[in-house]
Amino acid sequence: MTKTITTPYDTAEYLKTEEHIALYFAACMEEAGDDAAFIAHALGDIARARGMTQLAKDTGLGRESLYKALSGEGNPSFATILKVIKALGLKLTAASVERAPAV
Repeated sequence: MTKTITTPYDTAEYLKTEEHIALYFAACMEEAGDDAAFIAHALGDIARARGMTQLAKDTGLGRESLYKALSGEGNPSFATILKVIKALGLKLTAASVERAPAV
């Protein structure tokens, strides 16, 4: 019987350009719904692609606390998320969503 060999997949390894990063973040925002941990984890992927040490310097937050907050298992404050988004050179935007008419 042949064994299947797998290797871990790390999204951060594939986020090489600013365009890839922006498209990845936009797709994650679209898919997340109300799952804040999903967004935090996506930001963690981007942070690891860019360098967590530099992000810690840019945000004034500790590297270890950033790893925890952006793991998808942490519970970062909205202020932390905003600092990280700004430091990563990303922009959080809003658009209206089509809603069902009120009855």
